[in-house]
Amino acid sequence: MTTRTPGIHHVTGIVGDAGDAVEFYSGALGLRLLRTTVNYEDILQHHLYFGTGEGRPGSVLTVFPDPGGDPGRVGKPGYESVSLAVPPGSLDYWRERLSDRLPELAPEGDATVERVDPDDRFGDPTLRVADPAGTTVELVETDVPTSTDGFRAEEPWRNGPVPESAAIRGLYGATALPTDPYGAASVLETLGFEYEAELGDRIRYRAPGNRATRIDLLNRDAPFVREGPGTLHHVAVRVPDREALLDWHALFRERDRGYDVSRVKDRHFFHSLYVRGPGGLLVELATEAPTPDGPPGPGLADPEVAGHATELYLPGRFAEDRELIERQLPGIEPPVGSDPAETDSESE
Repeated sequence: MTTRTPGIHHVTGIVGDAGDAVEFYSGALGLRLLRTTVNYEDILQHHLYFGTGEGRPGSVLTVFPDPGGDPGRVGKPGYESVSLAVPPGSLDYWRERLSDRLPELAPEGDATVERVDPDDRFGDPTLRVADPAGTTVELVETDVPTSTDGFRAEEPWRNGPVPESAAIRGLYGATALPTDPYGAASVLETLGFEYEAELGDRIRYRAPGNRATRIDLLNRDAPFVREGPGTLHHVAVRVPDREALLDWHALFRERDRGYDVSRVKDRHFFHSLYVRGPGGLLVELATEAPTPDGPPGPGLADPEVAGHATELYLPGRFAEDRELIERQLPGIEPPVGSDPAETDSESE
């Protein structure tokens, strides 16, 4: 028997240079580098996990660095942006911080930090920026309540460069560009999202949990998506465990018209499956419960590391390939200024 998802598990994008991604997501945004590992479909490609606190589901943003890849193009069917939750009243801080730090990370020093009219976001105070590859990231002011779905609300990472009063609290949501908004809406509704509001060409769906719950569908003209640096690959939603995932697998396999469903996969930190349904969006279902052979959880952070996890982490099944992988992949360095002795006084 399937159960409604309480919200988003993680969002995954494609970036260019891994070092630039670390400087943006950890150095500028103050997220913690939770894990440095590999893409399990291509072990000669990094997979970097960023998040807050312990990196619990609902607070994680992951990226595949592809430094030699052609730039991607945002379009249909794909995702237009990812949004992160920040405390009420913090956008002035973020605008000043990012205006100071982004130009040195952006191509040719060109970077914009844009305030979004709250009337265009259902009243949400929002700031839009782009990472060095061009991926759109939104910071949204919102309260983060105490958890009611088995996990406490995510705490900010207190050892980063951003003061706790402004630090990112986790994911807020994502905005999608489906080929068919009605078909995409049917997939979201099947998963447990409900229609909440509509504003112009933006339609908001919300999951019943209390964090990382919003997905907006844009009903507008757009080119076809071209996967590559600067694009978001997929959004993953939370399911409790592998048993629930198998129930979802059976349900989607029964709906053979318009659904492309993967097998259940062992992602070491969690189990998952991928669904591409009407509307064309790629959605992953990922378990909150860890896998039997993976780290015990409840978060994705390395419990042996107090700060950024820059050392390459490999599941046991790839251990014999470590030497090959390390020869092919560049080392990952922590962001500039991440040493506590070098941290700005604002974070003390």
